[in-house]
Amino acid sequence: MLAPVPAPRGYRMAAGPSWWAIVQSISTNSASSFGCIWIKPGTGQIIVNKRTPEVYFARPVLRMIMQQPLHIANRVGQYDITIDVSGGGLSGQAGAVRHGLSKALTYFEPELRGPLKKEGFLTRDSRVVERKKYGRKKARRSFQFSKR
Repeated sequence: MLAPVPAPRGYRMAAGPSWWAIVQSISTNSASSFGCIWIKPGTGQIIVNKRTPEVYFARPVLRMIMQQPLHIANRVGQYDITIDVSGGGLSGQAGAVRHGLSKALTYFEPELRGPLKKEGFLTRDSRVVERKKYGRKKARRSFQFSKR
């Protein structure tokens, strides 16, 4: 039986069972995505924005990205996971879920930090879209040059 986990600094636990590890994480993939992950010991049920992963992340690659931390930690089918994710595109959201799920697993089981960090799942992808500059068409693209 796992011991209850205290809430991460800055977050309050909701009333009720103290099994929920609440983690908010941000991951970007050329756009900003925000995910909130709740995990608890269970049967392996995963809910993404009130839908199953097969419906929300229709492409198999996105589901694979989302479940990588569970496969690395050999915890497939051991946790019930509820995910709220928004912003960016589906690929960025899958990255945000992977990052948040890795952080949630390390809050639940600190000994998993080593393998997850080795795979790079605890590192936030800091790439963001470059801003548009004045006098240019886009961030770096200039207007078409005309000699005369």
